[in-house]
Amino acid sequence: MEAKRILVIDDEPSMTRMIRLNLEMTKRYQVREENNAMHALTTAREFKPDLILLDVIMPGMDGGELARRIKTDPALSLVPVIFLTGTVTKKEAAEGAVTAGYPLLPKPVSLSIEQRNAISAPLPTSPSDTACSRTAAPHETKTAAPAAKNKRRSQTKSSGSLLRA
Repeated sequence: MEAKRILVIDDEPSMTRMIRLNLEMTKRYQVREENNAMHALTTAREFKPDLILLDVIMPGMDGGELARRIKTDPALSLVPVIFLTGTVTKKEAAEGAVTAGYPLLPKPVSLSIEQRNAISAPLPTSPSDTACSRTAAPHETKTAAPAAKNKRRSQTKSSGSLLRA
């Protein structure tokens, strides 16, 4: 079986390295890291990932804007995106929290069985399998979260482009 290709985009090198090492340890994934949001689109075009794990809050370009650009790029539009964020709890993610139509994976990523399933679920099993590329329409936002719990959460919700994927 060919390893699935996962691109991890986060401005924190320690985070992308930890995720890469954990995923590669399973021997099921080929993982590439990108720590600069401004270079991420080019990296994605070159790497041709089966899945993109994308940080929500990054300098230069936030995850919402980058996801919008990914989804409007003909070469990348069918690639599933999962947002990585420190602004959602594991419980909220397990209950199906999404923003801008994308599922959320809480940071720090510990890759429990549930999180491995969350990563594996949107991966197409064949090139023609594109039905799982998104879990909701771009305008739909569902969160199981109560009112904002911290400053970062309220910044994320108010950041405009996150809700315009």
